[in-house]
Amino acid sequence: MKTIAKFGLMILLAGSLFTSCTVQGGYWVRERPVEPVYERPVAPYDDAIWIGGEWEWRGGNYVYLRGHYEHRREGHEWIPGHWNNTPRGYAWERGHWR
Repeated sequence: MKTIAKFGLMILLAGSLFTSCTVQGGYWVRERPVEPVYERPVAPYDDAIWIGGEWEWRGGNYVYLRGHYEHRREGHEWIPGHWNNTPRGYAWERGHWR
């Protein structure tokens, strides 16, 4: 009987681990934060690509990180970050090069 109880507990723990991995970072908010408005600086070099602002989870809240320029990556495309609407709320998916 103890073996069955231990096995059931292991299954419950394993299931909870997988459900917390459904969104990158695993952080949700009920309302999307408002993106601050600021003026984009002039491109500092010829092959500059604007990387829009990102949201990062810090201290129990999403914090906005301002956009910046990066050198163009030959054969790659910048995919901007965006908010995913999930059953638990909104979760930020970071931008990336593809």
